[in-house]
Amino acid sequence: MSPYFVKGLRLWLAAATLGLVVASPFALADCKDPPDPNVDWASCFKLRLMLNGRNLTGANFEDAQLSGSDFQSARLAGANFQLSELVRASFRDADLSNANFEKALSSRADFSGAKLVGARLVKAEFLRVSFAGSDLSGANMHEGNFLRNDFTGANLVGASFEGAIAPRALFHEANLAGTSFKRAFLYYTRFEGADLSEVEGMTQEQLDQTCGDEATKLPPGLTVPARWPCGED
Repeated sequence: MSPYFVKGLRLWLAAATLGLVVASPFALADCKDPPDPNVDWASCFKLRLMLNGRNLTGANFEDAQLSGSDFQSARLAGANFQLSELVRASFRDADLSNANFEKALSSRADFSGAKLVGARLVKAEFLRVSFAGSDLSGANMHEGNFLRNDFTGANLVGASFEGAIAPRALFHEANLAGTSFKRAFLYYTRFEGADLSEVEGMTQEQLDQTCGDEATKLPPGLTVPARWPCGED
């Protein structure tokens, strides 16, 4: 054992004896804690939970296993889902304002109608997830993977897909004012009926890989791709 470690341990014990050691403000997660605001379930194994309508504001679910769980209409503003697993989970109509989903993994989950204003989905792996009718205004989706996600009718004002992967994603009738697609991969991304006139960072090369129709409004200076309309995928 290192003499430096022994010396440090002795100093800590002496301080503890004198009452000088202050308890850490960060309590360890207890997976048995009830589902309440600010609950800490980091790294907990919580499959198929029924938490619809619960108040879980500020909860910590970092690296938790939450697949199959129901958070429908739950209050989850500011919740932390970083690195969590959310396969087939439901967040329909939930309040996820400013929630953190960085590097979270999800497939076939339902976020339709959810409030995700200012949410962070950086480097998230979301496959075949539905955000239909959701509010993602100001969301940060940098470098995320959104393969075949459904953003039909979603509010994406000021959201950023910079460097994101969104092949075959649906943006039918979505509000894309101020949405950034800089460096985004948009192969067969569906923009039928969408207004792209105020998007940011989209190039002709990107647009040429997408799908649209006569109702799609183009960004200034870009022209209708020869492949439009694409037909059914």
